[in-house]
Amino acid sequence: MASRLPLLCLCIAAAAHLAGARDAQEPTAAAWGLQRRALHPSQPSPAMEDWEEPSEWTSWFNVDHPGGDGDFESLAAIRFYYGPARVCPQPLALEARTTDWALPSAVGERVHLNPTRGFWCLNREQPRGRRCSNYHVRFRCPLEIAWTAWGPWGPCSRSCGPGRRLRRRSCPGPDEDACPGRGLEVQKCVRPRCPGCSPDICGCPDHILLGSVVTSSGRPLSGARVSLRARPGTVATSDAHGAFRVPGVCASGQANMSAQVDGFSPGAAQARANSSNSSVVTIVLNKLRKPYLVKHPESRVREAGHNVTFCCKAVGNPVPKKYSWFHNGTLLDRREHGSGTHLELHGLRAEQAGGYHCKAWSEAGTVRSGTAQLTVLALGQPACDPQPREHLIKLPDDCSRPGDSGPTYLDVGLCPDTPCPGPAGSGTHCGDVGSRCCAVCRLESREIHCASYVLPVKVVAECGCQKCLPPRGLVRGRVVAADSQEPLSFARILLGLESIGFTSYQGDFTLEVPSSMERLVVTFVDPRGEFVDTVRVLPFDPRGAGVYHEVQAMRKKAAVLLDTSQSNTILLGDLEGQVPMGELVLPPGSIRAADSSPYMGTVEARVTFVDPRDLASAAAAPSNLRFVDGDGELAPLHTYGMFSVDLRAPGSTEQLHAGPVAVRVAADQIHMAGHMEALRLWSLDPETGLWEEESGFGRQGPPGPRVRREERVFLAGNVEIRERRLFNLDVPERRRCFVKVRAFANDKFTASEQVEGVVVTLVNLEPAPGFSANPRAWGRFDSAVTGPNGACLPAFCDEDRPDAYTALVTATLGGEELEPSPSRPRPLPATVGVTQPYLDRLGYRRTDHNDPAFKRTGFHINLAKPRPGDPNEAHGPVYPWRSLRECQDAPVTASHFRFSRVESDKYEYNVVPFREGAPASWTGDLLSWWPNPQEFRACYLKVKVQGPQEVVVRSHNAGGSHPRTRGQLYGLRDARSVRDPQYPDTSAACVEFKCGGMLFDQRQVDRTLVTVTPQGSCRRVAVNRLLQDYLVRHPPPAPSDNPAAFAMLAPLDPLGHNYGIYTVTDQSPRLAKEIAIGRCFDGSSDGFSREMKSDVGTAVTFQCREPPARPSLFQRLLESPASVVLDDIRREMGRAARPPSVPRTRQGQ
Repeated sequence: MASRLPLLCLCIAAAAHLAGARDAQEPTAAAWGLQRRALHPSQPSPAMEDWEEPSEWTSWFNVDHPGGDGDFESLAAIRFYYGPARVCPQPLALEARTTDWALPSAVGERVHLNPTRGFWCLNREQPRGRRCSNYHVRFRCPLEIAWTAWGPWGPCSRSCGPGRRLRRRSCPGPDEDACPGRGLEVQKCVRPRCPGCSPDICGCPDHILLGSVVTSSGRPLSGARVSLRARPGTVATSDAHGAFRVPGVCASGQANMSAQVDGFSPGAAQARANSSNSSVVTIVLNKLRKPYLVKHPESRVREAGHNVTFCCKAVGNPVPKKYSWFHNGTLLDRREHGSGTHLELHGLRAEQAGGYHCKAWSEAGTVRSGTAQLTVLALGQPACDPQPREHLIKLPDDCSRPGDSGPTYLDVGLCPDTPCPGPAGSGTHCGDVGSRCCAVCRLESREIHCASYVLPVKVVAECGCQKCLPPRGLVRGRVVAADSQEPLSFARILLGLESIGFTSYQGDFTLEVPSSMERLVVTFVDPRGEFVDTVRVLPFDPRGAGVYHEVQAMRKKAAVLLDTSQSNTILLGDLEGQVPMGELVLPPGSIRAADSSPYMGTVEARVTFVDPRDLASAAAAPSNLRFVDGDGELAPLHTYGMFSVDLRAPGSTEQLHAGPVAVRVAADQIHMAGHMEALRLWSLDPETGLWEEESGFGRQGPPGPRVRREERVFLAGNVEIRERRLFNLDVPERRRCFVKVRAFANDKFTASEQVEGVVVTLVNLEPAPGFSANPRAWGRFDSAVTGPNGACLPAFCDEDRPDAYTALVTATLGGEELEPSPSRPRPLPATVGVTQPYLDRLGYRRTDHNDPAFKRTGFHINLAKPRPGDPNEAHGPVYPWRSLRECQDAPVTASHFRFSRVESDKYEYNVVPFREGAPASWTGDLLSWWPNPQEFRACYLKVKVQGPQEVVVRSHNAGGSHPRTRGQLYGLRDARSVRDPQYPDTSAACVEFKCGGMLFDQRQVDRTLVTVTPQGSCRRVAVNRLLQDYLVRHPPPAPSDNPAAFAMLAPLDPLGHNYGIYTVTDQSPRLAKEIAIGRCFDGSSDGFSREMKSDVGTAVTFQCREPPARPSLFQRLLESPASVVLDDIRREMGRAARPPSVPRTRQGQ
């Protein structure tokens, strides 16, 4: 029964969301599908230009199927299921249509719409005998509106003494809430000292001021230096309880007090009288926090003479007020350009092109932004070459020329996804309003003559500057337990410190990445408290392609009971056969309550240690081991272990504090040269995902010059366990490099078939001396997402000893593991992608190198740093740390490591070319496979195959019901069936088909004519009964006279596994397809599997028999005259010959 409680909670939560819509009583628009205005059923949805305020439509949502009281699409339920980021906080309008894309008025139904509540249709309000249709809805959301420039500073508020002055800016939106931030800024101003005697200076001898100094969480601070604004120097120091006394301060004077403590920013407060001769004050101090950038400068393209503005913003404590700007690494003159968050350049010249970055400063430290590139075009210089670049797509196998030994490719062209110059007047804005990009201007239709049919194709004929599609970085994934792989259900999701939603019952999550974000720091908090708070820095594709992550959560260790009156020691590390890595020592009386009062009694302590000697623990380690160094740059750390501390009173949910606590690390476990002296203790900032230093370590061991073997030497440090609970034993490592990795669609490694959105992970390993293939521990890990030019991963490396550091590199796409190039019996430079002799020095070995039965999903290398002046090592795949730009821009001909997709038995062909990893390559055309560049709906049909062989199943997708596309091809999809390990002679294929629905003009739906045909000698033996009934109820029927195929008009409703149809809608085409395939393999509507389950969730079944063995030429000559056999061979060759002339094709390697 207990196992059903999470599901019950989900049902109750969803019911509560929907009940909010049922009980709504607001006046609504009746019988129309748009809350703002009525539409004729054949009218398209209102365009952006029809609205007064800048706005756009969201994706379509459908969370409720009609039943019971009606159909309900409440905004609260949509935010719950789809994630809060998918709909803006204050929608402007709401549109509803049936799943047949009709407006409510067209079907004669009365509905209710409210942009702040959602949509509902009640069966009791419909005409007699009618029930509500199934509706989906979308919302109109305002675009981000920017502030105007700051106005001048106003006059000082006082003529003498300290005062303040103001300046303002305005928001062009309907109200100031439409713009993030504040419209008013305050600055201190000082005038000459006012004459006369004030109570602060002259004093009241019989009066006293009582005060305290505390942290923002209420913890008392001892040793704080307290001063009175009007008196120089320190007037008091806080005691162990944070209290202080200052005699002679007038009770009615409202004295201004300030306090300072090392590690905290100064604080001030005004005293208030609590009697005739005494006053009280509480001064709150906030811990110093290094600056952290929340907005980086963005790359821009401008014409000569135009203006440009770069923006940079950092947070911290204190808030950074001083910024420095750099051009190509050179500091710009502050007198000319200022030291604020904006850098404005006017009348641009060619020499001002290049890289720009900022640095933010405060007393807590400094931080450096990423580099933005400024391109300055000469007047009349085109930003977008009208001639398309080469882009090769693979043609179907039966479109190959006679005698070809490999696949044939067709050049369909592409337009580079590069920005065009912004408007001339956009120089004062941080973002380019109405930004434009190089995109397709014109397509041309061609025909390819294949074996028995003509294949239509559209190729890019001309490129030009068009309005950019807004990039929406999307991250989807699943959170599971690292030890059992069970999903982390209903875990709270924090973006930084802000709660943004929950994981689903299956542990799934979806995040839309803000456009200005460079580091996506996400925390998953287990509602049951069984897992350590999981902090992750998730890589994403800022260009808008979706990325999938599987996040592993670390289960807390079992609680141990501590007696606070005694010293308690907790071991760090419990690997079998290994000595502990260290220990945590809690002295007597070191545990305190949240208010810092001593806690006496029994304590439940859970100390969870991530031991790097366990190579599998790297996947569950928090954050990504980065810190901000003294130059303000993100630098890597080498870890010797991480630990989480959870202290509670028995039966209580309140965390207890402790300190000072001794952390002792065994010196014999620190093997790398120089690391023993450089080891530091760090704590994790969950808001930034960065580690901050807490203390150093000192050598501690038995007295005397000699140490007996059984006595261990420790490195000892101290830490206070308060707000932060995740700690790290790390060394800043200076030996750093980047490793270049690319991913390809197949093991042909064709440059035009690189795959974007692949998550590549590099784990640094510390090998045993002389045994580079036998790692002793892992030291750090990093992940990156491949783009159009691969990915560069940070790593530790060494120039003198190639095997001082090794690495394990893996790659995943959704739930699919990619394979690297083979290394048996020896790695080949042409296959691995690395030239000799550097390849031998790197020692490339795939994971199955020594054991062919081992999984071949990764490779090991020695991280040999390239030697300066060696031409064989100057062009990758390992680059020096300061050569990141060179690594990112390296051509495909330069050395790199390679991965390829294993699922090569798939083929996709689109009449209108589209690169799924580059959403900006989408072209608006009636024959586009994906009709909406902001919403991608993937549809799959599960085909069961009874027979001894795996077969290729093809779906032919053509226009079905739309008058302008009827009979015209959208595309082809091939998928090879996958063997079911549970059933012999049975396999199944998940075949994609083009979903039915609106085409790109949003005027009329098309039910795609889908024809599914297995290749070989097959016949249809069964069709899913529910699917068959649905197709009968939704005419017209598709032709079904071919017993070797299955045809249907694609359903408009998102049917589920009971029909054998799997539909997923997402903002990323790749993620939508990966999730749909996982569900299809699993045969469920919410599961995920990579193991085919052919007995559940199938749509159609074919029986295929093995083709009869063909007699050899020798046998045929024995049985028939030679002339007859030769005539037969001539006829067969004639049938196989294809018509000549394939335009713009190229033979594959």
